[in-house]
Amino acid sequence: MGINNVISLLGGVALFLFGMTLMGDGLKKVAGNKLEIILYRLTSTPLKGVLLGTGVTAVIQSSSATSVMVVGFVNSGLMELHQAIGVIMGANIGTTVTGLLIALDVGELAPLFAFVGVAMVVFVKRPQLQHIGQILAGLGVLFIGMDMMSGAMSPLRESEAFIQMMSNFSNPLLGILA
Repeated sequence: MGINNVISLLGGVALFLFGMTLMGDGLKKVAGNKLEIILYRLTSTPLKGVLLGTGVTAVIQSSSATSVMVVGFVNSGLMELHQAIGVIMGANIGTTVTGLLIALDVGELAPLFAFVGVAMVVFVKRPQLQHIGQILAGLGVLFIGMDMMSGAMSPLRESEAFIQMMSNFSNPLLGILA
């Protein structure tokens, strides 16, 4: 793994975090207090939370993105931790559902989401539509960042030293930390 991969990884992390922030801000502006009420209703029981997490992950085909969004919601106060647990469990279940939806690759559509979102922010005059554009742009940038991080880390798949290091953790806590 060379310096280019490290720079690409850092750039991917930056885009991922920026996309998450941009999307979260857009969601807050679009829904205001309504989003909190909607999230509360959709996650009022653990079963509803699991179903919501499964559905969202199946649609966007990324349990990581679902989990990141939920963490952002908890961080911004739109959700409470007990609500997030069910959604994250559902996101893990939704990962298996994405196999059924493999024909649609959201990662390949990420630049389109980013373009449409930025175009809406720049050219549309209605604030509500600008906020929706901000959400789309944030989602697109988030997926572009995830793709960059994945590409930067792909050389480690063939690295014998890395594979050996990851498979030889004698202490389970070190494995969890990694």
